[in-house]
Amino acid sequence: MKKGICYIVGAGESCGIDFQPAADDFVIAADAGLRYLEQAGIRADLVIGDFDSLNALPQHGNVIPLSAEKDDTDMLAAVREGIKAGYSDFYLSCATGGRIDHTLANLQVLAFLAENGRRGFLADHGSVVTAITNRELTFDRAASGYVSVFSYSEKSEGVCLQGLKYELDQAVLTNTFPLGVSNEFIGKESRISVASGTLLIVFPREGLGKWNR
Repeated sequence: MKKGICYIVGAGESCGIDFQPAADDFVIAADAGLRYLEQAGIRADLVIGDFDSLNALPQHGNVIPLSAEKDDTDMLAAVREGIKAGYSDFYLSCATGGRIDHTLANLQVLAFLAENGRRGFLADHGSVVTAITNRELTFDRAASGYVSVFSYSEKSEGVCLQGLKYELDQAVLTNTFPLGVSNEFIGKESRISVASGTLLIVFPREGLGKWNR
């Protein structure tokens, strides 16, 4: 696996490009995400999509055109290319807003990454969403604000929340009861883990640098 980050910019509502890729990183524009990258002065390493949002085949040296009639969304197709390139950490932006079905599809992409041993972080205006499967995510004591934990799988077992305002020990969460919504960081190192299942975790965008790899 490569040590860098695969950044993917989608064609959803702009939430601001807040990254500057390093030499080891890989930047993918999914359809009209290319416009957001161009506005930020960041060159895409790859442009992929059916280009229904961009309305034209882009003039770029590395383009993968997709059929409009396909099983994968443009975002999932971009993720597959990032996996093929050897990346395990993914940062998705401009992937919410607009059509709610596209937002839900991108949450499924996070679960796809987690269930395939990768990590994905989806940045919205003020929040970040990630997914973990049979593993843990820890935050240092500088993390602050609300953190919410949802079961993406039908049932998530062995859920532990430590160092947060409301703790759980070996709990069972389901995808029909939002028990884990609106927890809080309290200035301690904290840990969210699940023994069996997939969790979606939502935390403040400022906390993205506070999670521990």
